[in-house]
Amino acid sequence: MSKRLACLASLLAVSVATTALAQNPRGAAATSVAGKKLAVDYGRPALKGRALDELLKQLPPDRMWRAGENQVTTLSLEGDVAIGGKKVPAGKYSVYVHAADANTWQLVLNRDLGQPLVKIWDKAPDNLKNEPWPHLDDYTTAIASQEVARVPLKAAQVAAPADLFTITLTPAGNGSTLTLAWGTQAWSAEVTPAK
Repeated sequence: MSKRLACLASLLAVSVATTALAQNPRGAAATSVAGKKLAVDYGRPALKGRALDELLKQLPPDRMWRAGENQVTTLSLEGDVAIGGKKVPAGKYSVYVHAADANTWQLVLNRDLGQPLVKIWDKAPDNLKNEPWPHLDDYTTAIASQEVARVPLKAAQVAAPADLFTITLTPAGNGSTLTLAWGTQAWSAEVTPAK
């Protein structure tokens, strides 16, 4: 009888975890710079009445945040660009944010595209166990050496508070403005053709 209850509890835990993982939608944004596609794929955590400052207090000591939730956030570039004035070669990168505090954020691009979820959660559901997950507590020790760029983000205007974390790419001149918005705050960087 206790084996059955343990099995049922285990199945229930996986079911609850799977439901929690699927709660918020994935987000995507795309544009082109100099005729080459630029796309972001990311998870969209919700504030659900919480204050962003309180969530930032939960970051690990290195102050690195995964710029989304669940599977790793990625930026794909068909051509070379400059982000915040720093050259970034064509390719696919994981996206993190260094959040020194609520007002000082840096966009961080890394060659490491994540680790299988099962590596950090041995009870991962079969449909997600091989999905790439970001480095949650070990960014500095595990993958900091693979950084491609770390770009200061500028505080930006918020048209309306956003409960769901949102990344947008808005055409601007011959490039685009990449904006991260959550709650009443937003941060941006200019994306332009590489010189």
